[in-house]
Amino acid sequence: MADPHPAAAAAEEPTAQAPLLAQDQSRGNHRPPQPQPPRREEREDEDPHLDQALHKLEMFLSFLGFNQSTVLGTVLSWTAFVVIGVALPVIVLELSDCSDCDEYQIKKFELDIVASQACLAAVSLLCLSHNLRKYGIRKFLFVDRYSGRMSRFRDEYIKQIKGSLRLLILWSLPCFVLKTVREVVRLVYIHRESWWLSVYILFSLVISWTYVSAISLSASTMFHLVCNLQVIHFDDYGKLLERETDVLVFIEEHIRLRYYLSKISHRFRIFLLLEFLVVTASQFVTLFQITGYSGLVTVINGGDFAVSTIVQVVGISLCLHAATRISHRAQGIASIASKWHALMTCGFTGAASLQGSDSVGSTEHMNAFSTIHIDYSESDLESLEYVGMPTSTQLATFMSTYHKRQALVMYLQTNPGGITLYGWTVDRALIITIFFIELSLVTFVLGQTVVFSSS
Repeated sequence: MADPHPAAAAAEEPTAQAPLLAQDQSRGNHRPPQPQPPRREEREDEDPHLDQALHKLEMFLSFLGFNQSTVLGTVLSWTAFVVIGVALPVIVLELSDCSDCDEYQIKKFELDIVASQACLAAVSLLCLSHNLRKYGIRKFLFVDRYSGRMSRFRDEYIKQIKGSLRLLILWSLPCFVLKTVREVVRLVYIHRESWWLSVYILFSLVISWTYVSAISLSASTMFHLVCNLQVIHFDDYGKLLERETDVLVFIEEHIRLRYYLSKISHRFRIFLLLEFLVVTASQFVTLFQITGYSGLVTVINGGDFAVSTIVQVVGISLCLHAATRISHRAQGIASIASKWHALMTCGFTGAASLQGSDSVGSTEHMNAFSTIHIDYSESDLESLEYVGMPTSTQLATFMSTYHKRQALVMYLQTNPGGITLYGWTVDRALIITIFFIELSLVTFVLGQTVVFSSS
């Protein structure tokens, strides 16, 4: 009787020797290892156009002192702020003070304006530099490896970045022109020992004012940019009904968007709150100063109040507009989903106004409805009408998709999202509340300062 083990060993021998043969062949024809192609996410993340736009934005912010990633950068940034934004205007106002110039320059007014602008710029510089140092420009703007969709949003990202820089220039130039014209007019009326001294004072005040105003407006513009970038994602979520059929994908995408909004709210809540308090306090100080001054307040000696007020109101308006826009865009998602759910449930296939949302889930839904038909049979007179009912499996599938859509709508209605400040959603209702609070405070200040005497 033959032993089967040698045959098995002979069968296993080629298998054991195959790697050695391959190794010997590889020695004779050796090729260097080919580099692996980069993954799709890495290729999309390395976009030269978006990188260039982000680099220009980062260079601009670094020029204003927001780049404080190193100790040296932090020291230089705050030193420049103290010297240019605080010390320079105070020294100029102290050295150029004259006793008989109240008609054209009131020192107390000027110092209050410098203090309010410096406080607002300090809040902006502190909050924005902290976020940039902690997260970097990409994570700060949420444009880092967006789940492999960088190429799809690249053009819109670049458009929003350039639009924010144009918006900053659009609001800064008129304020700069007003400030320069006001200082030139005051230079003409106030006669000093030499024209060179007057020109030096003019340039010092204009440069200092431009520096601190650019810092405060830049911080508001960056918040405006972050919110507008999220608007792109919410607009894309409204179009997600055209591309996906799984309700779970909608819920996961909305959870991620709400997570981003919560991160934005957490990063900017201190900035928004402090900016609102500083602007409110400076406006009421201005109101106290003007109404409590016994002399004549003109455009020449009190014009800086108007210019600084414009800058502060523009900054807070940019923040509130961006926050309310993204909040209402997030809350409007529920209405879009409700409309889509109603159209799918009622079997309305001509919903062209919803931009193709009937394609989502319409296959199963219309298949379920197409089984209910009326058959007029001419061969069988006893059966004039025959109604074919759907099977239990089809009904179960239809009810399953219905309940999934209903769960999605209920989830979106109970989780609207938006920019929040310690639980308060920044929307139109909050803006109306802020308006009436400010109106009440203004009325109180006027009641304390303005007195009408009866003759």
